[in-house]
Amino acid sequence: MASVKVAVRVRPLNDREHRLDSQCVVQVRGRQVQLLAPTGDYPSADSTRTKTFTFDFSYWSADARDKHFASQEKVFSDLGSVVLDAAFSGYNACVFAYGQTGSGKTYSMMGWDANVGLTPRICHGLFGKAVDGDDGATYRAEVSYLEIYNERVRDLMVDADKNKKPHNLRVREHPLSGPYVEGLSKHTVTSVSEVLHLIELGNNNRTTAATQMNDVSSRSHAIFTMNFTQARIENGIPSETASKINLVDLAGSERQESSGATGDRLREGSNINKSLTTLGLVISALATRSQSAIKDAGDKKSTFVPYRDSVLTWLLKDSLGGNSKTVMLAAISPADVNYGETLSTLRYANRAKNIVNKPVVNEDPTARLIRDLRKEIEDLQKRLNLVPEQQSPSEKQLQTRLHQNEALVATLTNQWEEKWQRAHTIMQSKGLTLSDAGATVTVDTEKPYLVAIDYDPLNASVTMCYLQEGKQLVMVEQGHCNTTGR
Repeated sequence: MASVKVAVRVRPLNDREHRLDSQCVVQVRGRQVQLLAPTGDYPSADSTRTKTFTFDFSYWSADARDKHFASQEKVFSDLGSVVLDAAFSGYNACVFAYGQTGSGKTYSMMGWDANVGLTPRICHGLFGKAVDGDDGATYRAEVSYLEIYNERVRDLMVDADKNKKPHNLRVREHPLSGPYVEGLSKHTVTSVSEVLHLIELGNNNRTTAATQMNDVSSRSHAIFTMNFTQARIENGIPSETASKINLVDLAGSERQESSGATGDRLREGSNINKSLTTLGLVISALATRSQSAIKDAGDKKSTFVPYRDSVLTWLLKDSLGGNSKTVMLAAISPADVNYGETLSTLRYANRAKNIVNKPVVNEDPTARLIRDLRKEIEDLQKRLNLVPEQQSPSEKQLQTRLHQNEALVATLTNQWEEKWQRAHTIMQSKGLTLSDAGATVTVDTEKPYLVAIDYDPLNASVTMCYLQEGKQLVMVEQGHCNTTGR
């Protein structure tokens, strides 16, 4: 089991807050965040004393001249390392940024210019470690990017020219793998440059608008997902693990009197607040359930968690309260004019500390079966060594079972190795990139090729004939393509 790690980051005062002569009411001391009582006209009796919260990580990013200033690199060093360690260990991982509008969530997750955020840095870290590794492992990565706008799911990796009409993708739930988006495109990537290109495409397609509180306000929740698979041979035993990494940039909560939202902006803000309210209820329910499980270990009663009340919480069901190592990054403003929103964010973050997830290593069933058979073979060998030298019926049974297991392990290992090597060799030699777009699969390649069409309507295979430089004679016979130079 693993508790949700919670980090709080304080951004600098923005232009609006400077124009309002706002005072700083937030202090960071080590892992503690102190919210000071504001000096302005605040009728709430709850704002008359200093409130102190303690988190796993607390970052003071309000003043770059301060010796305690936390840069993007510092945030990645603490939080990004959690994701990288989880991914290479075979666990699911999630980072989600939470806070009011204009609190710096997108900056922390994506960054801008040279100050790149968590998402690009995590991608660099994954591919960098995969390339530098000398353990003989093979890696495969597949990414997708979506936004939840007005409680509707849209694919951000569909080109903007082809995406003039909203794509209302449906959310389904698989009995084993959990919630997923039907028809969401998935793209196989082989380098960090390909990932960053797709992230840039998704960011350009994301819905943003100007409000009184934020000139570039995100009007949707964005979820970038990477399925990271690694395979290796350890002591002659195949090992294959798959990690699902969710990097979530939530839209910010906002109040109508502060944002000045009307029309479409008001409707967007209403849906954003609705989903964030549901997220808060889910966090509270999960925290209560985790605390109850600790106090009453024998009590089988469980607290109801309203995942399905919002598309956001439904999609993040595993990340929030299931099989994942999760990090919550709460972004707050230090200004006294945002005292109420800052206090609300800190309270939610403080509540999220109590959530306990149950992450497990996502291992390939075949690799797990091979490992279990190897363990059984070792046990059988030990039992045979304890049997007297004379040939007894029990010894013959053990030897027969031992030989059967050894033969099965050899067969499964060869099949597993051939599956990975064949796919990896074809992808590299042909320069192929696969993109899953729901009902269709797109094959991208830089090399010229011909597609052979079979007259047999029952033949579902597709034959691709690659062309080399110079004149080529192409012959297709019984599904096999042969090219010869002339």
